[in-house]
Amino acid sequence: MQDYEINEKTLAILPFSNNKSIIYEDKDCYVLEKTVSKIMDASCRYYGSSIEGRQKGTANLTGITYKAPIIVSEENNVIFFPTTSPRLKECSWISLNNINKLHVKNNKIILEFLNKEKLELLISENIIKNQILKASLLESTIRKRNKI
Repeated sequence: MQDYEINEKTLAILPFSNNKSIIYEDKDCYVLEKTVSKIMDASCRYYGSSIEGRQKGTANLTGITYKAPIIVSEENNVIFFPTTSPRLKECSWISLNNINKLHVKNNKIILEFLNKEKLELLISENIIKNQILKASLLESTIRKRNKI
């Protein structure tokens, strides 16, 4: 696969190997010959901005600047959050809107998505909960703004 645009069925994008990423979408899984950051930026551009623009938008709306969640597509309410600093190669991006619940097992996080798919991450419970909280704040702020 050469190109990919994040959509409402995208669950997560994880680094796979040198300059490759694995994309989890609904019940499918794709390997793309691009870094996670390039996929994120290309998807943001597809919906009318850049990843930097989306991060600045998050900062303006919520004050969050570190490991900031972004709204990839406001029209489709597609919000993603990073698992680490987006500048790091090991950074994965997770869809807020598709998470059903999370479990902790052997110091690993297991995310269960709405479609019952599960994804295991090597990340602390506190970090993942904090990132979900930040992304939820962004979603709530956008929802309130749209009601005015």
